[in-house]
Order: sequence, then structure tokens, then C-alpha cells
Amino acid sequence: MAARAQPRGPAPRRAPPGRLLPLPPLLLLLSAAAVIPRGDGQNLVTEDVTVVEGDVATISCRVKNSDDSVIQLLNPNRQTIYFRDFRPLKDSRFQLVNFSNSELRVSLTNVSISDEGRYFCQLYTDPPQEIYTTITVLVPPRNLVIDIQKEIAVEGEEIELNCTAMASRPATTIRWFKGNKELTGKSEVEQWSDMYTVTSQLLLKVGREDDGVPVICLVDHPAVKDLQTQRYLEVMYKPQVRVSQNYPVQGLTREGEPLELTCAAFGKPQPTDMRWLRVDDEMPQHVVVSGSNLLISNLNKTDNGTYRCEASNAVGKSHADYMLFVYDSRAGEEGSIRSVDHAVVGGVVAVVVFAMLCLLIILGRYFARHKGTYFTHEAKGADDAADADTAIINAEGGQNNSEEKKEYFI
Repeated sequence: MAARAQPRGPAPRRAPPGRLLPLPPLLLLLSAAAVIPRGDGQNLVTEDVTVVEGDVATISCRVKNSDDSVIQLLNPNRQTIYFRDFRPLKDSRFQLVNFSNSELRVSLTNVSISDEGRYFCQLYTDPPQEIYTTITVLVPPRNLVIDIQKEIAVEGEEIELNCTAMASRPATTIRWFKGNKELTGKSEVEQWSDMYTVTSQLLLKVGREDDGVPVICLVDHPAVKDLQTQRYLEVMYKPQVRVSQNYPVQGLTREGEPLELTCAAFGKPQPTDMRWLRVDDEMPQHVVVSGSNLLISNLNKTDNGTYRCEASNAVGKSHADYMLFVYDSRAGEEGSIRSVDHAVVGGVVAVVVFAMLCLLIILGRYFARHKGTYFTHEAKGADDAADADTAIINAEGGQNNSEEKKEYFI
């Protein structure tokens, strides 16, 4: 700390050993200007104070090694606030919190910007000692306002939002959120005297999913927590259309049976104009349209085609299509019969194949058991025949009592 010159004037009187001389008021004022460099022998201790405007700041001047020396506190104008436990300054916002040989603690209520600066702790030793503490005053934003370019937007539009935090110190940081998602804005800072006004701009392209979603402007500032404001988006969008089949609930649309369709449309504003039409053809005369419902009591194949439900509001028009194909009256039954016939035929074929496999197995086992066996029959008496003709007649069975000769080869 830079040294300051000693005040001019007569040198203070020296007290005899063991005695303290009272300091004259003039000497007190003069000695208040003394500043002694900090060094290793410095006995005074204090801390800087940061306080929010309007709150209480507490200044503490402490002595590490007390020798009963006088402690006093001075303001930034070097006016004595407290000398020991006496307050010369006529400002009731300063109050004595604690006084002893080792500490002088003073509170300052209802702090304002004008109170900011250096406050000096002085200790009347030989030589005198001095140290300063700095009071910093924080000022939270006075107002936090969101200004929206258009109160009601149409889906697909880009809208501008501005959030302003006025008269803060230091300058605040503004953050944007849409629901739980953080967005990025562009901030500008203006300074007026010791105060700062911050404006953040957000450009946002809106869709139907943004309708009713809050846009939040949140402040980051050391003087305040959880300071935020929000605006709810209002977005208009064209209808969403859906066609559902009420009857038949499931299955085919067949000749002679009824068909009932329902059209549902949602939009903002709510659609007021809804109509049915047949695409690329005229609507059949037997079709009954009642509001959002379409009914055909007796279907026939001339009803085949695409049926469209259209809905519109102030934003635009939308539609949904239903493709109708009328089947024969027995289409579902014939399909069932064919399925049964196919199952029966398949079962019969399976039984026949199984029987043939069993027969082949039995024959195979039989032939395997009698493999290499055969019979021979030799004609008896052929050798005794008188001529060839007689021998042939005898060989063809002319001898009924001929013996049978068997040969086996294994």
C-alpha cells in the first residue's frame, strides 16, 4: 500500500510511562489522514464486504496482538464513524455491534450506492497503523419485462421476443428457455451512470407444437436468485383431419352391407367448415352425409372409389382420404370354405403317403429276409423218350407223379 505523508502540525505530546494522554479533537481529525504502509508487523485485519442494496453491511476492524491501543473507523471521505465506542458521525444507520480492545465491529443498515467505497480501520500505535476494507453494493434489476412482437402467431412464422432487465449493477446476464429447452438470444448493454440496462432479443420460428408453451426469460445476477418472467405462446394452425371406420369394425366391406365413416378435425381456431366428397367422381345418391358422418346403407361395387373429408379454418384447409373397395357378398365365406377344403385334401394326402411308406417298409423287410432263394423244376422221363416230340410232351407235365427237385443257393 502506498505511503501517505504525515499530517502537518505540532508533534503529539509523549505520555509518561504507564499513562495515556487524551487526544485533542483537532489531533484526532488530523491523525485520521495518516496512512501507514502494510508490513510484517501489521496488526490490523479486515475483509472486503459485498452487500445488496437495501441490506445490512457489517465492517469489522480486528487487532491480532492487542496492546489496548485505540481503534477507530473512517468512511470514504475520511470522516470518523466510530472512535472506540463513540460515534462522532451523525448518521444513525451506523450502529455499534461489538467493541473491545481487539475488535471494533460496526453495521450499516439500508445500504445504498452512495455508501460504496473504501472504509479505513486505524490503530493508534507508535507508529499508527491503517488498513482499508471495500464495500461493494450490488443492485438487482428493477424490472424484468418480456415484449413479444405478435401476440398471436401463425405456424411457420418467425416472431421476435425482447426481454429487458433495467437498472442493475453489475450488468445482468439474460437466458432464454422454451419449456425446458434453453435457447440462444442476442444481448445489448446500456450504461446509465452507475447502472446497466440489458436487453436480449430472441428470434423464434413457431409451430403448432408451441401453442401454449411458456417462453421464459431468466436473470443471472449476484444480487438476486430465481428472478424470471414468462409469456405463453399462442399459435394458430390449420386443421389436422382423420377418417375412421365405425362399421364394419373389422373385416371386409361386402356387397349389401352398410358402411359408416366418421371425420375428426382439430385446429386453432377450431374448424367450422367440414364436408365430404368423392375424389374424381360424383357422390352416389344413396350416400347419406350427416355432419362429420358418412353412411352407405347398402354397398355395391359402383361405390368403389376414394372418399375425402375436408376441413378448414382461418389459417387454411386440410383433408384425409378413405379408399373403398366393395367385395362380393360371399367373399369372406368362400375364402373360409376354400380354407377348409384345402385342409381336408391335405390331410388325406398325408394319410396316403404314410400308408405307402409303411407298405414299402414291410416289402423291404420281406425281400431282405428271402434274398437269393429260387425254385427249379426238371421234367422227369425226358431222357427215356423215343423221340424229341415225346420228350417235350413229357417235359411240359406229361408225368403227373414226377418228383420236384429243389436247389438252394445261399
